[in-house]
Amino acid sequence: QVQLVESGGGLVQAGGSLRLSCAASGRTFSSDVMAWFRQAPGKEREFVSAISGSGGNTYYADSVKARFTISRDNAENMVFLQMNSLKPEDTAVYYCAARSSVLIRTPSGYYDYWGQGTQVTVSS
Repeated sequence: QVQLVESGGGLVQAGGSLRLSCAASGRTFSSDVMAWFRQAPGKEREFVSAISGSGGNTYYADSVKARFTISRDNAENMVFLQMNSLKPEDTAVYYCAARSSVLIRTPSGYYDYWGQGTQVTVSS
Protein backbone atom coordinates (compact mmCIF):
# COMPACT_ATOMS: atom_id res chain seq x y z
CA GLN A 1 0.00 0.00 0.00
CA VAL A 2 1.47 3.31 -1.11
CA GLN A 3 1.59 5.94 1.60
CA LEU A 4 2.86 9.49 1.84
CA VAL A 5 2.86 10.91 5.35
CA GLU A 6 3.64 14.55 5.99
CA SER A 7 4.88 15.99 9.27
CA GLY A 8 6.49 19.13 10.62
CA GLY A 9 3.65 21.58 10.34
CA GLY A 10 2.68 23.92 13.14
CA LEU A 11 2.17 27.49 14.26
CA VAL A 12 4.98 29.97 13.66
CA GLN A 13 5.33 33.74 13.70
CA ALA A 14 5.93 35.68 10.52
CA GLY A 15 9.60 35.60 9.63
CA GLY A 16 10.07 32.21 11.23
CA SER A 17 10.97 28.84 9.74
CA LEU A 18 9.54 25.35 9.53
CA ARG A 19 10.78 22.15 7.96
CA LEU A 20 8.21 19.80 6.51
CA SER A 21 8.94 16.13 5.97
CA CYS A 22 7.24 13.56 3.78
CA ALA A 23 7.82 9.87 4.43
CA ALA A 24 7.05 7.61 1.48
CA SER A 25 6.38 3.90 1.72
CA GLY A 26 4.85 1.05 -0.23
CA ARG A 27 7.01 1.36 -3.30
CA THR A 28 10.33 2.80 -4.45
CA PHE A 29 10.10 6.53 -4.96
CA SER A 30 13.70 7.21 -5.95
CA SER A 31 12.72 7.61 -9.60
CA ASP A 32 9.62 9.66 -8.91
CA VAL A 33 9.08 13.36 -9.13
CA MET A 34 8.08 14.51 -5.65
CA ALA A 35 6.19 17.72 -5.04
CA TRP A 36 4.68 19.93 -2.39
CA PHE A 37 1.33 21.60 -2.82
CA ARG A 38 -0.70 23.74 -0.45
CA GLN A 39 -4.32 24.66 -0.01
CA ALA A 40 -5.59 27.61 1.97
CA PRO A 41 -9.21 27.84 3.16
CA GLY A 42 -11.52 28.73 0.31
CA LYS A 43 -8.76 28.47 -2.28
CA GLU A 44 -7.68 25.88 -4.80
CA ARG A 45 -4.74 23.62 -4.19
CA GLU A 46 -1.62 25.25 -5.57
CA PHE A 47 1.82 24.05 -6.56
CA VAL A 48 4.68 25.00 -4.24
CA SER A 49 7.76 23.06 -5.32
CA ALA A 50 8.95 19.85 -6.95
CA ILE A 51 12.13 17.82 -7.22
CA SER A 52 13.26 15.21 -9.71
CA GLY A 53 14.08 11.65 -8.73
CA SER A 54 17.81 12.29 -8.62
CA GLY A 55 17.37 15.58 -6.82
CA GLY A 56 19.23 17.34 -9.60
CA ASN A 57 16.28 19.38 -10.78
CA THR A 58 14.02 21.53 -8.64
CA TYR A 59 11.23 23.96 -9.41
CA TYR A 60 9.47 26.54 -7.27
CA ALA A 61 6.39 28.68 -7.46
CA ASP A 62 7.31 32.36 -7.75
CA SER A 63 5.62 33.05 -4.43
CA VAL A 64 8.08 30.86 -2.51
CA LYS A 65 11.24 31.16 -4.59
CA ALA A 66 14.30 32.12 -2.54
CA ARG A 67 12.42 31.36 0.70
CA PHE A 68 11.66 27.63 0.39
CA THR A 69 14.05 24.79 -0.41
CA ILE A 70 13.01 21.30 -1.46
CA SER A 71 15.30 18.31 -0.97
CA ARG A 72 15.11 14.54 -0.79
CA ASP A 73 16.85 11.56 0.74
CA ASN A 74 16.24 8.57 -1.50
CA ALA A 75 17.96 6.18 0.88
CA GLU A 76 15.29 7.03 3.46
CA ASN A 77 12.41 7.61 1.02
CA MET A 78 11.99 11.11 2.40
CA VAL A 79 11.27 14.53 0.90
CA PHE A 80 11.68 17.79 2.76
CA LEU A 81 10.55 21.37 2.42
CA GLN A 82 12.57 23.94 4.32
CA MET A 83 10.47 27.07 4.68
CA ASN A 84 12.16 30.30 5.76
CA SER A 85 10.95 33.88 6.08
CA LEU A 86 7.41 32.64 6.44
CA LYS A 87 4.54 35.02 5.76
CA PRO A 88 0.90 34.90 6.88
CA GLU A 89 -0.06 34.17 3.28
CA ASP A 90 1.88 30.90 3.51
CA THR A 91 -0.80 29.62 5.89
CA ALA A 92 -2.31 26.48 4.37
CA VAL A 93 -2.47 22.73 4.54
CA TYR A 94 0.65 21.42 2.85
CA TYR A 95 0.51 18.19 0.85
CA CYS A 96 3.22 15.88 -0.44
CA ALA A 97 2.64 14.29 -3.85
CA ALA A 98 4.43 11.83 -6.13
CA ARG A 99 4.43 10.87 -9.78
CA SER A 100 6.37 8.09 -11.49
CA SER A 101 8.05 10.32 -14.08
CA VAL A 102 11.25 12.18 -14.85
CA LEU A 103 9.35 15.34 -15.75
CA ILE A 104 8.40 18.04 -13.28
CA ARG A 105 4.94 19.46 -13.85
CA THR A 106 2.86 21.85 -11.76
CA PRO A 107 -0.78 20.76 -12.18
CA SER A 108 -2.08 18.81 -9.21
CA GLY A 109 -3.79 16.33 -11.54
CA TYR A 110 -0.38 15.20 -12.80
CA TYR A 111 0.44 13.53 -9.50
CA ASP A 112 -0.74 10.03 -8.63
CA TYR A 113 -0.05 9.75 -4.92
CA TRP A 114 -0.94 12.16 -2.16
CA GLY A 115 -0.46 12.49 1.56
CA GLN A 116 -3.08 13.61 4.03
CA GLY A 117 -1.54 17.02 4.59
CA THR A 118 -0.02 18.96 7.46
CA GLN A 119 -1.26 22.34 8.69
CA VAL A 120 1.06 25.35 8.58
CA THR A 121 -0.16 28.51 10.27
CA VAL A 122 1.85 31.72 10.17
CA SER A 123 0.75 34.47 12.54
CA SER A 124 1.39 38.14 11.86
